[in-house]
Amino acid sequence: MARFLVALGLVLLVAGLLWPYLSQIGLGRLPGDIVIQRENVTFYFPLVTCLLLSVLFNLVFWVVNR
Repeated sequence: MARFLVALGLVLLVAGLLWPYLSQIGLGRLPGDIVIQRENVTFYFPLVTCLLLSVLFNLVFWVVNR
């Protein structure tokens, strides 16, 4: 369990470091992502991006565990 948590932390760290580059190719601004802009507040929830990454990670873990 500890090894899994360390690996998950490293994956999140790498994803966080690569996020500016991933956003340039459109990841994070897909159709279906929720953006609400008001006068001085912007709320952003990347719904479709989360679903896409979830499917991708599930496929990767399925291939690794197979």
